[in-house]
Amino acid sequence: MNYTETIEYLFTRLPMFQRTGAAAYKSNLDNTIYLDKLLNHPHKNYPTIHVAGTNGKGSVSHLIASVLQESGYKTGLYTSPHLLDFRERIKINGISVSEEFVIKFTEKLKETIELIEPSFFEITVAMAFQYFAENKADVAVIETGLGGRLDSTNIIRPELAVITNVTLEHTALLGNTIEKIANEKAGIIKAEVPVVIGRKTNETDHVFLQRAWQNNAEIFFAPDYFDCRFKGNDHKYSVFDVFSNGEMLYPELFCDLSGSYQSENIATALQAISILQKSFTKVDFSNISKGIKNVSKNTALHGRWEIIQEKPMLVLDIAHNPDAVKNMLRQLENHQFNKLHIVLGMSNDKNHKGVLSLFPNYATYYFCKPDVPRGLDASELTLMAKTFKLNGNNCISVDYAISEALKNANESDLILVTGSAFVVAEGLKKIFL
Repeated sequence: MNYTETIEYLFTRLPMFQRTGAAAYKSNLDNTIYLDKLLNHPHKNYPTIHVAGTNGKGSVSHLIASVLQESGYKTGLYTSPHLLDFRERIKINGISVSEEFVIKFTEKLKETIELIEPSFFEITVAMAFQYFAENKADVAVIETGLGGRLDSTNIIRPELAVITNVTLEHTALLGNTIEKIANEKAGIIKAEVPVVIGRKTNETDHVFLQRAWQNNAEIFFAPDYFDCRFKGNDHKYSVFDVFSNGEMLYPELFCDLSGSYQSENIATALQAISILQKSFTKVDFSNISKGIKNVSKNTALHGRWEIIQEKPMLVLDIAHNPDAVKNMLRQLENHQFNKLHIVLGMSNDKNHKGVLSLFPNYATYYFCKPDVPRGLDASELTLMAKTFKLNGNNCISVDYAISEALKNANESDLILVTGSAFVVAEGLKKIFL
């Protein structure tokens, strides 16, 4: 098989949560353990950092990886989902896994795939671990896919665990309360492995404290150590003042992940990095500053308040649940614009009412369906939106919706493309491919 045929095989042969939803979710680690043993436990060849959470885990993973990379470490990074190309999931120093490796790995395991019928995610985790081992990574940052306790990545024993935050999402699989979901996320806490928690809440603190106590794991709540305050925007950078113990630590810390909501993620990453410095001694003040400033450049991260053009301003953001949407919409306050145009599409298993209730009714909407089986029909989304007094156009595709928004917008307007990683992915393809 060539690369295109290989990817098509993986997409169609294996259950993929991003496309089909709950049917792809495995409630045990049996296949992952089997594959790991077959490959001779590749993840044991390098230290790892494990990152879980509802929102922000992708940004935090990339922030940590960028700092380690700037410090001279050969840094693996495993994340999901991808936006433009499958290979984005597996990177070393920001460079995606080669097509040749994907082909060879799949061909090598094809017989095993047919035998045990793993999920798409189980195979990609095994692929990532093997790639980092074969390429002698100094360290790898591993982001969970869904939950934590039963996530395929949870066979590693990391140097550090990080849990960004917990909100209601994937309730059918992870539990219908914040506490139950927190218990699933807390499953990545290992015996005597320190853990950083990105957000303090009454609903979740006791869950993490109990799990840490049970595992004799030192626990750090990032807000107790770092206070990251958004200061403003400087072109495509966000600028933050960072305090520690009440004193200014990083005046005007730049980050090329535009968005005031990155303050929580930066504070979480800084606390994680402060712990990692004990083992990764080349990490210093300068590398931390450069790593955070150049995170998108270093790791090729897309879709976090990503400003594509200025006139009209075109922004892509993957926010898809109430907490993420709330944080994203606050960013509008930091920009001046005449009219607001919102291209909006969602998956069919999300909290539609919770999300739609947050959007402003003064915007013009372009409702669309992402081109995946889980995509919510645009006409259904349009009807739901009307109950929240959100009015606009029912568009036949994401591509058409963006085209219509660009056609209708003046230079002083702002166009926001959001609601789903799939919508942003199609937006990026329209712009870059």
